[in-house]
Amino acid sequence: MARLFGTDGVRGKAGQGSLTNDFVRRLGWATGLVLAEKEPKKPKAVFLVRDTRSSGPKLTQALSEGLGASGYRVLDGGVLPTPAVAALLPKLPVAAGAVISASHNPAVYNGVKLFGPGGLKLDESWEDAIERHVLSEEETPASREQRVPLPKAFNLYLDFLVKTWPKNLSLKGFPIVVDCAHGAAHQTAPELFRRLGANVTVINASPNGKNINHRCGALHPEGLIRAVKRHHAKLGVALDGDADRAMLVDEAGHVRDGDAVLLATARRWQSRGELKAGTVVVTVMTNLGLFRAFEALGIKTKTTNVGDKYVWQGMKETGAVLGGEPSGHIIFRDHLPTGDGLLTALQVLAVLAESQQPFSALTSLSVVYPQILLNVPVQERVPLDKIPGFSKRLQEINTALGTTGRTLIRYSGTEPLLRIMVEGPDRKTIESHAQSLAGLVK
Repeated sequence: MARLFGTDGVRGKAGQGSLTNDFVRRLGWATGLVLAEKEPKKPKAVFLVRDTRSSGPKLTQALSEGLGASGYRVLDGGVLPTPAVAALLPKLPVAAGAVISASHNPAVYNGVKLFGPGGLKLDESWEDAIERHVLSEEETPASREQRVPLPKAFNLYLDFLVKTWPKNLSLKGFPIVVDCAHGAAHQTAPELFRRLGANVTVINASPNGKNINHRCGALHPEGLIRAVKRHHAKLGVALDGDADRAMLVDEAGHVRDGDAVLLATARRWQSRGELKAGTVVVTVMTNLGLFRAFEALGIKTKTTNVGDKYVWQGMKETGAVLGGEPSGHIIFRDHLPTGDGLLTALQVLAVLAESQQPFSALTSLSVVYPQILLNVPVQERVPLDKIPGFSKRLQEINTALGTTGRTLIRYSGTEPLLRIMVEGPDRKTIESHAQSLAGLVK
């Protein structure tokens, strides 16, 4: 059987497989057993939040019942962004945190993300221990839900974010547009930027349980681009369903991904002597253009696998304070050990306010190489060397690209997909390469 935990927790279609109420209840029970073993001195409580999917309340109840069966009560923060768990865990009398969310996926999906002490994503050894209990023959005890609402979590999280804003800078009257993706930040995002004085236009902040991420948010910035131009905003912020990442739109209506955020913030911090270790942690998905830009600036990079927990590990190894992914998951180590779309937006806004330059100017050093990413649906994760002709064709493409491009082939950690990425100087050529690989898989 495939590993239960993917790149970012347990995920699937709500009501099916590992996302039925019964399975999530058993997952909660197993999580409590492992918490009691690993953290026996911590309070027997878990902080839990969810996004706006219609399946969220029942899965919240199921996870709470399972945790209760192993002796843990749940402090329920309601609908809040995923990073609220990482931010508030050190401040609450709990042993761990949990999130019911499928992040950027459509509303029919859902998932369970688990956070350990200090707000860190669970270590894989913990996940393996939980999985062993879930898949064992042990009988799940009778459910005993012990769930207590924690309405103050909303303001605690907002207070945390506001405190990250530099006291010597002002956002008064600064025009921004925020796309909330009908998701977890539909209340926190508008309130945050208005508290700081910005002139905020809000779009896609009316969740109905089924519209989260639907043609909006980080994966679909078209509406945000139009709104930025219409309102003459200086920045557009597109969050995903659980707001742990952000894609940005500059004042000219151009989409700026996580690579652009890393470049703008790293340049500013370097100029002020605040880029500790002189290093930025990136992933294998990072565009070649950013590597070249950092080389020109004398900034070192460390490359990790996809996933913010791997970025965090790379940051600990190097001492770096900045790291992230093109998808918009950015970690600012001085504030959080995981990605936070609202924190990312604040950090970029601080750079804009301090430099008095437009976002487009701050990212002009990076020439983005064309990149084709195809997601090929698969029924099982067959080893790539077992796909007839695949290895030979991949070698031919890599030889043709040489040092001017690259390929990256990997199975998704959260969906039944094979991700094929080809990067190089000519879009038509790399598109042909990518399609030829996808054809062999299909």
